[in-house]
Amino acid sequence: MRLSVMVLGFVCVCALVIGIAAPMPQDDGDVRGAFLTSRPKEKAPSSGTTTRPGRRRPKPGDGSNPPNKSTDKDKTPPMKPENSGNKPMPSGTVTPVNARRMGLGMTLFMRDSNGLALRVDPEHVFSKGDRVRILLETNSDGYLYIFNTTNDGPATLIYPDADLDEAGNYLQAHVPFEIPSSSSGEERLRWFAFDEIAGTEHLFFVFTREPLSGVPIEDDLIAFCKESKERCPIKPSGEVWAVVQKEMQEPLKTDKTKQYGKAQTAGEQDANARGIGLAKDDPQPSLVMMASSTRPRLVATLDLIHK
Repeated sequence: MRLSVMVLGFVCVCALVIGIAAPMPQDDGDVRGAFLTSRPKEKAPSSGTTTRPGRRRPKPGDGSNPPNKSTDKDKTPPMKPENSGNKPMPSGTVTPVNARRMGLGMTLFMRDSNGLALRVDPEHVFSKGDRVRILLETNSDGYLYIFNTTNDGPATLIYPDADLDEAGNYLQAHVPFEIPSSSSGEERLRWFAFDEIAGTEHLFFVFTREPLSGVPIEDDLIAFCKESKERCPIKPSGEVWAVVQKEMQEPLKTDKTKQYGKAQTAGEQDANARGIGLAKDDPQPSLVMMASSTRPRLVATLDLIHK
């Protein structure tokens, strides 16, 4: 059983658990308040289009000002262990003293009988035929990687994907990201579907200020997969995976809400469709996780368990 954002009907879940290896004491006001403080007061005015912008990193001169801009010199050859990220980070990636703490918000939605997306408790017991979607939100600009393992098997990179978002994975602060996307042309591609195959799917969310060394993105990823379809989805090198595993041990502060059953709002759908930031009065994520101010990455896990 392999997790993929392109193929559905594969994930079987009995309970869903957010796992943090070394959780820090919870501080509701600090965690949730610190995460939401950078949300804009109001949504951006309508531009007349409903097409969501791409996920490629902004290029110099396009009017944006992303932190730690990358250049062609920064690109890492695809999947070479010597560029795995175990070596000291370049001086250009040192986190500024006053950098905002990296935060990641997650909300789990389940499809009801009318096709609506309802907020659901991660501890809900799912059945065959249930369909779910994950809404992610970050509090700063950065790069999102999603890895998957099945029953503690080898890791697979499921996002970025050479066939999705032009192989980009750059997220802007508070602009929602759905997996799978509700904007997909086919209904079957808009949800993870639960089937009868037993197993445990582990999702690893890596949110980082700079691209991960040793993992190709954008044109590099497209070219890498085009050369040989058998190499994709990518299996990260041992060195790259060791970096992810090490970062998992870093403590995160968390805050979880207990408000479930409400439908995804029109505001959330509009923000996702247009690629604009969620506003102060939009619903908050069900789960908020914040990393230490000294960390350039945040790694969180989500376990999809079927018995």
